[in-house]
Amino acid sequence: MTERLSDISARIEGVQQLGAVVNAIKGIAAARARTAKAQVAAVDRYSELISSALAYAMPPEDTVAPSRSSRRADTLPRGVSSAQNVSPAQHVAIEQSAPGTALVLFLAEQGFAGAFSERVLDSVMPQITRGMTAPLMIIGTRGLVVASTREVTPEWSAAMPSHSLGIATLADDITHAIDAAREQQPFTHLDIVYTRWLKGRPQLIRQPLLPLSRNGVMADAHKVSPVATHTGEASTYRRATPYRRATPLMQLPREQLVTRLGQEHQHARLCQAALHAFAAENEARMEAMTSAATQIERELEDFKATLRQVRQESITAEIIELGTGAAAGNP
Repeated sequence: MTERLSDISARIEGVQQLGAVVNAIKGIAAARARTAKAQVAAVDRYSELISSALAYAMPPEDTVAPSRSSRRADTLPRGVSSAQNVSPAQHVAIEQSAPGTALVLFLAEQGFAGAFSERVLDSVMPQITRGMTAPLMIIGTRGLVVASTREVTPEWSAAMPSHSLGIATLADDITHAIDAAREQQPFTHLDIVYTRWLKGRPQLIRQPLLPLSRNGVMADAHKVSPVATHTGEASTYRRATPYRRATPLMQLPREQLVTRLGQEHQHARLCQAALHAFAAENEARMEAMTSAATQIERELEDFKATLRQVRQESITAEIIELGTGAAAGNP
C-alpha cells in the first residue's frame, strides 16, 4: 500500500511539473501574440499606403499587359482568401494555380501549435503534387519538418524570428532569396500563403505577390475585411471607398519611381504576411496550451481522487489490523 501511495504521489508531481511547463509556454506565446497584434495594424496600414502610392504611379491598366493576379482578383476576394472557408468554386480557383507559380509558405517555427502547418500545406498540395516548375520556399523550422514528412523539399527555407522585431530582416532575406531564385530559374508568378488569426480562429490567406498589375495593386490599397461568419457559403466582404485616380506630382521618372515603389511594395507585403503568421502561430499555440492545461487539470483531479481513496483504504486497513490485534490479545 505504501508503494502504491508513493507511485501516485510521484505521478501527481510529474503532472504538476508538466502543467508548469504548459503554463510557461502559454505565457510566452501570449506575450508574443500580444506584441505582434499591436504591430499588425501599423504594418497593414503601411502596406496599404505603399500600395496606394504604387497604384498612383503605375500607368493606366490599358497600357499594362494583363496579368494572372488581375484575373484572379475577379474570382477570389483579394486580400482575404480563406482556403478552408470558401465555396467550392473558390476552392477550384485556388487549386488550379499554374505549376509555374512560385510559392512562399509561412509555416510554424515551433511545435505545440496544433495543425498550424498542416492547414497551409493542405491548401497547396494539389499544386505541388502536379509538379511545380517554380521554386518553393518555406518559412518555419517546425513546418519544414512537417513538409519533409510529406516528401516536400523546398528550394529555400528560413526560420521565423523568435521576436516580431526580426520580421523586417526576414522580409529582406526572403526578397534576396526570390531575386536569387529568379536568376537561376526565371518565373513571373509568385504567391504567398500564410495564416492570420481572426475572431478566435485561423484563417488561411493566399495572395499573389508577382507580377504587379495596377488593378491588383489598387485592390491591395483598399482594405478588405470579412463582415459575416462563414457558414459553408462564400463570405460577404466590405471594400473601402472606390479608388479614385488623380494626377500625382512626381519628382522621379515614372519608370524609376514604379521600380522603387514596387520593391517597397514587395517588402511591405512580406512583412505583413510574416507578422500575421507570427501572431497566428502564437495564438494557435495559446489555444493548444489552453486545451492541454484543461486536460492536465482533469488528470490531476483524477490522481488526487485516487490518492485520497488509497489513503482511506490504507487507514481503514490499519484500523482493522489494530482492532484484530486487540481482539486477539483479549480473549
